[in-house]
Amino acid sequence: MAIKVGINGFGRIGRQFLRAKLKYDKDNNMDMV
Repeated sequence: MAIKVGINGFGRIGRQFLRAKLKYDKDNNMDMV
């Protein structure tokens, strides 16, 4: 089951989260909303 994550804008935190997701989420268990 996927985890849904909502990012409000792509400021500093959003960009860091996106980089971490692309680097570590190999199973694609997270959906970005």
